[in-house]
Amino acid sequence: MQITDTIADMLTRIRNAGTAGHATCEIPASNVKKAIAQILLDEGYINKVDLISDDTQGKIKITLKYAQKKPVISGIKRISKPGLRVYANTENLPKVLGGLGIAIISTSKGIMTDKSARKEGVGGEVLAYVW
Repeated sequence: MQITDTIADMLTRIRNAGTAGHATCEIPASNVKKAIAQILLDEGYINKVDLISDDTQGKIKITLKYAQKKPVISGIKRISKPGLRVYANTENLPKVLGGLGIAIISTSKGIMTDKSARKEGVGGEVLAYVW
């Protein structure tokens, strides 16, 4: 089966694994997904990211983080979709839940959080919200 939106597939796998109470989830690897997983790790939403190499593209193994038997990621939502891209300049970068969550932005300087994009003074495509 051909997946047209691989980032949405990644976010859905993470959301479903957290809801089901799984310790880990595996996702087919790509550079964009590796960058998103690294942001989730740096921001404290997940415990660990492992890259598993195989004879094809490889896999990303994400170890989920739980607090009091509930997943730390209470919500994760894809914003910019293949059919409707959402862009924001530096002044209009979104704040998720008044700054309690993060927005993942694809900028000309790489994939980063909304906070980092404001600091760098760049805008870009709003990929996802995480809270």
